[in-house]
Amino acid sequence: MSLVSAFAPIWIITAVGYAACRWGLLGEAVASVLGRFVFHLAMPSALFLALSRMPLSGFAGRPLLAFGVSTAAVVGFGWVGASWLFGRKPGERPIWGMAAGYVNSANLGIPIATQVLGNVSFLAEVVLLQVLVVTPVILVALDRHSDPAGRVRIRRIASLPVRNPVILASLLGVAFSAAGLHLPSTAGASLTLLSGAAVPAALVALGASLHHTAPSRAEPAEPAELAELAELAVITALKLVAQPVIAYAAGLALHLSAPQLLAVVVCAGLPTAQNTFIYSQEYGVGEAVANRAVVVTTTLSLATLATAAALLG
Repeated sequence: MSLVSAFAPIWIITAVGYAACRWGLLGEAVASVLGRFVFHLAMPSALFLALSRMPLSGFAGRPLLAFGVSTAAVVGFGWVGASWLFGRKPGERPIWGMAAGYVNSANLGIPIATQVLGNVSFLAEVVLLQVLVVTPVILVALDRHSDPAGRVRIRRIASLPVRNPVILASLLGVAFSAAGLHLPSTAGASLTLLSGAAVPAALVALGASLHHTAPSRAEPAEPAELAELAELAVITALKLVAQPVIAYAAGLALHLSAPQLLAVVVCAGLPTAQNTFIYSQEYGVGEAVANRAVVVTTTLSLATLATAAALLG
């Protein structure tokens, strides 16, 4: 029941967003407005605070390498598979890869790590890996393909940290941590209030977007809808089966201890992060696949995590 209690708030708040949109309580533009609020204000605040308070030393090299191998393999396969299997355009492929391999390490990862692993030390390293390595790669690719000509422009990429609040906040957070700096109490309290809105606002936006993209039940499924279901099935298999299995194999190859192996597999088995939906909405690509991937993997990952805990715990 402890795992269910960690998942329940996510399901409930997403359902609230869906119901509020269906009943017309928040207006037609709610998903877009909330998504931009999260991307430009709440998420950067949360990332800055988390990274500025996170020590940058004492990394567990081999466990993080095992997790990184699983992430690279699944994100890479999802990125390429979006084109090979489903003919996705270049601008959509980063979202596909992210949906397949970018784990919910923050709001869901923390209670799961606390209950299953007993601490969040390794999860903190996963957060750093995703924020400082995976996120910039995804956002650079999305930013490149947002250019009408699809050109790689060095000046545009170099200016991305200034133009993108997620990357800028992450870099500032790391700089504060490395220098041992602290915000004034008033500024810290203000960012704490703002960051607290990131998760609930993202989930309400997610639920609202599900209402807008839900297919009509009165009509037979169109070929495009069937293709999206096939995509969703592949993404779910990659996220909840392939990634933890690859993490387990990499952990065995690196001779991890039993507790280290459990931590790596549990973190790899976390569902798709809602950041995937926020980025897809911000750049206007792959929104339908992204929001459904978040919901489906969040629902089904309970089985993956419970199995990992039972077999390796």
